[in-house]
Amino acid sequence: MDLEDQTRNRRTAKENGAGSIDPGSGAPAARGKGMPPQDVTERVSYLSKELERHNYLYHTLDAPEIDDALYDAMFHELQSLEEQWPSLRTPWSPTLRAGGKLLDALPKKKHAQRMYSLDNVFSEAEWETFRDRMRRACLEGGEFPDVFYCDPKLDGLAIELRYEDGVLVEALTRGDGMVGEIVSDACRTIPTVPLRLRGVPPRCIVVRGECVMFKEDFLALNEAQIKLGAKPFANPRNAAAGSIRQQDLSVTRSRKLTFLAYSVGDFQAAGGAEESLPESHTDLIDTLQNLGFLVPPNGKRCKGSREVIEYVSFVRENREQFPMEIDGCVIKLDSLSAQAFLGFTARSPRFAVAFKYPATEVKTTLRRIEVQVGRTGALTPVAVLEPVAVGGVIVSRATLHNEDEIKNKDIRVGDVVLVRRAGDVIPEVVGPVLSERGDGVSPFVFPTHCPACGEAVFREEGESASRCINLSCPAVRLRSIMHFVSKSGLDIVGLGNKWVEELVLSGRVRDPGDLFSLTVPELLSFKRMGEVLARKFVTALTEAKEHVRLDRLISALGIRHVGVETARTLAVRYKDLSSLANATEESLMDLQDVGPEVARSICHFFAVPENRHLIEKFEQLGVVTGVVQDENEGKRDLPLAGKTILFTGTLRVPRGMAEACAEKLGATPVTGVSRRLGMLVVGKNPGSKLLKARSLGISVLEEEAFMSLLKQYGVDLGNGA
Repeated sequence: MDLEDQTRNRRTAKENGAGSIDPGSGAPAARGKGMPPQDVTERVSYLSKELERHNYLYHTLDAPEIDDALYDAMFHELQSLEEQWPSLRTPWSPTLRAGGKLLDALPKKKHAQRMYSLDNVFSEAEWETFRDRMRRACLEGGEFPDVFYCDPKLDGLAIELRYEDGVLVEALTRGDGMVGEIVSDACRTIPTVPLRLRGVPPRCIVVRGECVMFKEDFLALNEAQIKLGAKPFANPRNAAAGSIRQQDLSVTRSRKLTFLAYSVGDFQAAGGAEESLPESHTDLIDTLQNLGFLVPPNGKRCKGSREVIEYVSFVRENREQFPMEIDGCVIKLDSLSAQAFLGFTARSPRFAVAFKYPATEVKTTLRRIEVQVGRTGALTPVAVLEPVAVGGVIVSRATLHNEDEIKNKDIRVGDVVLVRRAGDVIPEVVGPVLSERGDGVSPFVFPTHCPACGEAVFREEGESASRCINLSCPAVRLRSIMHFVSKSGLDIVGLGNKWVEELVLSGRVRDPGDLFSLTVPELLSFKRMGEVLARKFVTALTEAKEHVRLDRLISALGIRHVGVETARTLAVRYKDLSSLANATEESLMDLQDVGPEVARSICHFFAVPENRHLIEKFEQLGVVTGVVQDENEGKRDLPLAGKTILFTGTLRVPRGMAEACAEKLGATPVTGVSRRLGMLVVGKNPGSKLLKARSLGISVLEEEAFMSLLKQYGVDLGNGA
């Protein structure tokens, strides 16, 4: 579907000559007992197929054949029949899209394959550098295929959908890339998420894409929010993310979300068939469309760098015409075998990059400058602006970064300033419009004392930020606890900044450890706190206390310079918080990605008596402070310890069973051939992966030899053997 097709009126229905359907009287039907009559079974089957066909025509192809009234009549008839004969409701029934169910807090699950982020480039020169890096790496193993697949970079929520035998069984958010939230029921309410794949589906396929809210639907939603007296959403991405995480599925269904598929994770062909993923990303997109998915609009196969830049320019010039918010283009090598060869860095693919556009700049007036105190004590100036629309979002506050930034740009209260959204996300002040500066506008004087506690602030030589070093500063304490429960910390669902602020201001919570001793009766004493919400908070905190991963706990502490990746590195090396607290700078610097500055910061953090006391409090409250993160722990003496393994071709046993057995021998299953692959196990008709592995000198093991290895070490294949 091209750009013009996607932006036309999606609500127009064509005239249809189908006869009317009597949905019944509307009275509740009595539940049937025993086997349903044959005519009822056939009617339910017909209605299910027809409703899904019309859903696909309407939402994916934008080519409706019937009007809403007829669709609704068919839907209610099917709903009535399924209520009367529950045994006839299938896992792919269109009635599952109805929503209306209340969910508990979203559980989490580890992705079978990590969902990576993309690196960014912002200019043609940066893109050429990235392309040249790909070219040099590819030439090490053979030829560089200078062909790319490009499509718009969608500004939404990344989602992963797993289908088994063509039926949707699970949906996960991206989360932190390693672990995502299970949102299966919410995704079933989205019309462009197929409940059952079209055509001949593979045995298993994991489809990745973006859940977005179209601009027109976002504007309508915010109008409705304002009429209800509720806070409008900041942008379509936040609206989409919040809608997917809704506990009331009827709300999710009402939000008009759209899922667009752009890649595939795990894939297993149908039983007995050769592996059938296409050779190129272009063909993969066609495959996704044939399976029933909507894909990002105006994707294009580009030969060479010149065509890539032409495509980037086309999307930039037509950006406002796209139905959804976009913030750039995604450029990836079209060859899937080249993608597998290049593989990934620690955080992003080597075969794909996001080309981000320069941010839109607009004028507004700087009303005042507020100085906030962060969790590390850093004083950060924030511009309070006359509200203005920037890239489709109303901006009233923007970062000014630090004292030097204000001085260097000569930004003054009362100035007319240029504002943009950095990376199309964080608003920032570019600078003043000097030609419009009025008389009597004075330079801003940065505070010498903390705005929160009144103590003198300190600025270390070589640093850009002034800091409050008072450990008892209420602002530092508040921000630290906010970070502790945030997505970068323990990700406590529902416990947002406003509730943290109330708990801290009440004096009940003075440090993160106090959160774990909260009780339902205590929480009920707060205004607007009902029993359901109170129990939800306590349950989420109890779950975190008993099952928190060590790397998440380290990250939640808010140690300066220690982010998510460094926290993972520390969690692999140190078995618990106490061990980390006693580590020396020398031992810390032995670790990858830990330099002198990071090591000093960690040691300084744990040298503070209050932080030592916090660890003791965690242990007293039963917080698990020592979950081992090393996936190879306990496997070091196994025959395949530390090896990655890939299966290809048709195996005698289900691939999932073979991978599980390989894990018992210490191996880590992967999905693509790269130079880092340890072993390839081949069944019948192995295909291109075998050729690629041999060209790279990777160890190849026949399936029979693999089976013998399993038997040698007593690994039971069950009936599959």
